[in-house]
Amino acid sequence: MVTGRVDADGEPLDPILITRHLQFSLPYRSLFHTGVRQGTVMRLLDALVVLLVRLHLVGFLWGDVSLSNVLFLRDADAFAAYLVDAETGELHDKLTDGQRAHDLQIARTNMFGEFLDLEAGDMLDSSLDPLNLVNTIETRYWELWDELTGAEEYAGSDLSQVESRVRRLNALGFDVAELDIETSPDGSTLRIQPKVVDAGHHQRRLMRLTGLDVEENQARRLLNDLDTFRARRGLQQVDEAVVAHMWLTECFEPVVAQIPPELNRKRELAQFFHEVLDYRWYQSQREHREVSHIEAARGYVRDVLAKLPDEAMSIESVVPVAGESVADQPVHQMVNPYDPSLGYVEDQTEEPPYDPWEDDAAGSPADDLTGSAAGPEVLDMAALRARSRTQ
Repeated sequence: MVTGRVDADGEPLDPILITRHLQFSLPYRSLFHTGVRQGTVMRLLDALVVLLVRLHLVGFLWGDVSLSNVLFLRDADAFAAYLVDAETGELHDKLTDGQRAHDLQIARTNMFGEFLDLEAGDMLDSSLDPLNLVNTIETRYWELWDELTGAEEYAGSDLSQVESRVRRLNALGFDVAELDIETSPDGSTLRIQPKVVDAGHHQRRLMRLTGLDVEENQARRLLNDLDTFRARRGLQQVDEAVVAHMWLTECFEPVVAQIPPELNRKRELAQFFHEVLDYRWYQSQREHREVSHIEAARGYVRDVLAKLPDEAMSIESVVPVAGESVADQPVHQMVNPYDPSLGYVEDQTEEPPYDPWEDDAAGSPADDLTGSAAGPEVLDMAALRARSRTQ
């Protein structure tokens, strides 16, 4: 935020907010095409719900929730959502239930219209009903909010329930900074309520160990591969930071180095590594042997990456503005500033872009090859709770 600005005559100017360009980000319209799968749409909605909950947790009232005001990044098998228009936002110490409900109502109204617009343009699959989609957003919001902030009571005073609750929140990508734990006077019930939760559980661990700054689900996947690397090398007794450095230099960096310069606009590095792990598992199943990381990376570049559209901002998408410059550098603008999706290089064919992780998998990647096992959907609270009871 830049304040105290004045013009050449010394007259005050409005404050300005400077933001950074979000590399490899996608506007929602570029993710919708004829025949887009229902699972992809649900992942987009989950990303938006997580963003809204995170904003509300820190007391931010958005005031203009819509798909148009969000950019999406690929995040392993999911998406991460970023707010790009905070003009109507308000920051409070804590939001009331009424303020959060107001934001949700705005979300319903705006996104219902956007889904109707997509439907009218034949960009929304006929199996997806706009009303059901906005109902899903509201339902998943309240489920996630309750999971992160709601109180639970358990019979007895078994403190293992505390660890179970924390693990569930970690699985959703949140750390717990403070818990309110109460035991009834007679010891018959235990009440647990998170007081302070913070998003980015896996991101912080990966950043601490490797310095890689990636999205939450990407971090989870890379950490799984790091844990598998450690187990296979028999390094359980070696300091975790040392093992992480070995994994980074012997596994991650050699894999991403397989991306040729002419294809480096297709995928962000952590997303490329995630997709190579998926490719490696399927290739190992087909060939009935264990395919190495490097071999899988080369095969993925040849068979998949070369056919994908660019997702980084294309040089051809922006043009210099005649007569304008900042610090002797030319000012650029989008070719079509009213349609951000044109800022990305799309396939020139009639076929929609191919995403390998959208395929219906006959099986799920096994832990022994990728360090990743299929789990419940991001916001499937019932499945998450059932899984925590079995651990």
